[in-house]
Amino acid sequence: MKLIHLKRHIEEASKIVGNTWPLYSFVTSNPLSGYEQLPFSEAVDQAKQLLNARVYPNASIYRKAWEKGDIQKVELLPALKENGFEETPEFYLDQLESEKPTETKNDNHDLDRIMVKWLSAFMDEGLAEWEMPFKKSGFYAAWRQLIPYDAEIGKVKLKDIPKTSENALSEILSNYSEEEILKIFTHHLAALPGWTGYIKHRSAQQNERQEVYPIELKDYLAVRIWTAKQLNMEVLPTIVEKSSGSEITQLQHLWLTAWERSWQNRLIQLLDKESISTQKESFLNKTPDAQFVFCIDTRSELIRRHIESVGEYETFGYAGFFGIPMDYKSSKDGISHKSCPPIVDSSYSVTEIAQKNKGDQKKVQDKKNETRKFWNYFLKRMKNMLPSTFGFVEGSGVFYGAQLMLRTMAPASLYRISQRNNSIYESVCEPELHKSNGEEINIPKEEKAIIVKSAFELMGWKQFSPLVLFVGHGSHSANNPFGSSLDCGACAASPGRHNARMLAKLANDLEVRRILKEEYQIEIPEATFFLGAEHNTTTDEIVLFDSSLPESHQKRVLSLKRDLQTVQETATQERLGVNKSSVLHANTNASNWGETRPEWGLAKNASFIIAPRNATKAQALDGRSFLHSYDWETDKEGQILETIMQGPMVVTQWINNHYYFSTVDNDKFGGGTKVTHNITGKFGVVQGNGGDLKTGLPWESLYTSKDTPYHPPLRLSVVIKAPLKKVESILAKNENLKTLADNEWIYLIVMDPLEEGTFYRYKKGEGWSSTDNGKVTPKQKTLKRNIPEEVLV
Repeated sequence: MKLIHLKRHIEEASKIVGNTWPLYSFVTSNPLSGYEQLPFSEAVDQAKQLLNARVYPNASIYRKAWEKGDIQKVELLPALKENGFEETPEFYLDQLESEKPTETKNDNHDLDRIMVKWLSAFMDEGLAEWEMPFKKSGFYAAWRQLIPYDAEIGKVKLKDIPKTSENALSEILSNYSEEEILKIFTHHLAALPGWTGYIKHRSAQQNERQEVYPIELKDYLAVRIWTAKQLNMEVLPTIVEKSSGSEITQLQHLWLTAWERSWQNRLIQLLDKESISTQKESFLNKTPDAQFVFCIDTRSELIRRHIESVGEYETFGYAGFFGIPMDYKSSKDGISHKSCPPIVDSSYSVTEIAQKNKGDQKKVQDKKNETRKFWNYFLKRMKNMLPSTFGFVEGSGVFYGAQLMLRTMAPASLYRISQRNNSIYESVCEPELHKSNGEEINIPKEEKAIIVKSAFELMGWKQFSPLVLFVGHGSHSANNPFGSSLDCGACAASPGRHNARMLAKLANDLEVRRILKEEYQIEIPEATFFLGAEHNTTTDEIVLFDSSLPESHQKRVLSLKRDLQTVQETATQERLGVNKSSVLHANTNASNWGETRPEWGLAKNASFIIAPRNATKAQALDGRSFLHSYDWETDKEGQILETIMQGPMVVTQWINNHYYFSTVDNDKFGGGTKVTHNITGKFGVVQGNGGDLKTGLPWESLYTSKDTPYHPPLRLSVVIKAPLKKVESILAKNENLKTLADNEWIYLIVMDPLEEGTFYRYKKGEGWSSTDNGKVTPKQKTLKRNIPEEVLV
């Protein structure tokens, strides 16, 4: 088999496998992203076949949504009748509930177990005390050197094993057809999608670890298929086709679609009501006391509403990496982490330098940090080294016992201590921007000005208050392997504080402001000061990084901090559903090492709204909407909207589908229960004592109880407030966006300000259908005017 054919077959077969992200940078992504070229219904049918997975919500979930009224009759009944289902919804619910998942015996269990053994040893990132030999030679070469000593495989001589993975695959598969080879690869990759997804991720990232210890999907396939042949297992398994396109599957899809359209109806009515009530409200004639820029994250919706309610404050939504494609090098451990969306290449790196006149303080902190790192290393070695293990445990028992008692009895106090320590570097340092290759330290001022300009343009900024805050977000939890999943997805599962501080520094630069004024007609008043901040989504505390704040703004910030304390109290009361001691309750959740659900993350996400704030202001959206600020009147050519749709909209679709699939089949696409998790290799978790890597969110992040999801598994509905012609033009130019809408991975809804806010829904083949502002009537019409033919095809 030619190498070019080998690569093509592996690439095609690997579409069934999504990227498995490591725990320390856990990014939500569509596990079926390789099938986005197919309609959603076809893609999930293939996943059901190949992964033996559930791809639609359980019937009991549909029943609860139906009984609660979340699925409207006006949407469900016509859909059933149009597809030939004449009985009552209850009849079909009974039919769906009668379907029992078939248990499939895993005939490859022994092969899977052997592969997990080798992958765990090779891919370990420091958890194991002893490293696997020959790792720098790569996975296949290291395995080839060691396999003769594996008693499970039987007697084998090194000279009988092909020298390269390509040779191994070519020899074993020489008598199979092209079609059979594709089936073989697909089957063996789908057998352990968590592990193969992590290999796929590492190969795509090409980070330092991958460069030193290379592993590719071809290496995995060569080892697995060679082992199968050695153990007299079937290389080409007999695949039993499951029912495809059955009545049950069709019913499941119809119920899901009706649920999604019901949600859209409520959202449209809410947005229409808000548009009418606030159409005369504006800050144009009055400058707000402060302006806040939050991430588009669904958790920002609640905090923005509470901030606006306590004073003359204006809020914006913007992707949480604040438009800076960067890596951040931590002063605490010296490790660089990606701090921008995974689909964006990092152009810059950011490090910490001492603020003016604070060099000595930074040196003191660096010394303390080195001491802390030494003691952490020393204690780990004492616990793990065989000679000292028993004596260390006996001698340190009292100390660790007291620590465990404190963590159990007073987690909120520990949280306050940890928060004081977290911001020490920010109090003496400021971020510095470099080129990512490290060769050019002094970035041109013009380049910095473009970063700031892009941020203001994307949000449709019109005026500046005396204080502008860029508010990143992060989370805090204890004993939580999935902690990074609660941080900022736009920052590659890192906290957004560093990006926020960096953009504030750029916007405060006087030379940058001069360029903005002279070249781009963006005039920032001298009295405006930009400040970085961070919203802790577990406690709703907003921390201001104000150590370099000028005296002229001290009183204003002091007043703001008092308001933010009020905001924290009211926001936690609403979010946690408690009236008293809500902040203490939130702080306890953040540091309680027995808390399996410190916060809900982005659960409940169902829509992405691209619009000015007055389209959503004062409406409680229940944390279900991503909110990106956008003003169509300042975007004459539509380039800004196109950027938002190509970037944040695509990312939120990833997030939404990650939550959807983790909910509908938590075993195959999610993380299983935290109760029986075991960390492997520092990068992933397995359930119990082994098996496949878990790829998605844990059960506790999605469900309140058995068969009762906190997250309603719905596809993303995107609402855009802009002229319909502008959206049509963008779809015509961008095939990938049109494909997402055509294949129903997302729903597109336009609120046209040129037609008195009329809402239009898009559907492949039908174009744009108007709705009576969410009030579903039989008189909906389909618009064909001025729609490019390629959009309607």
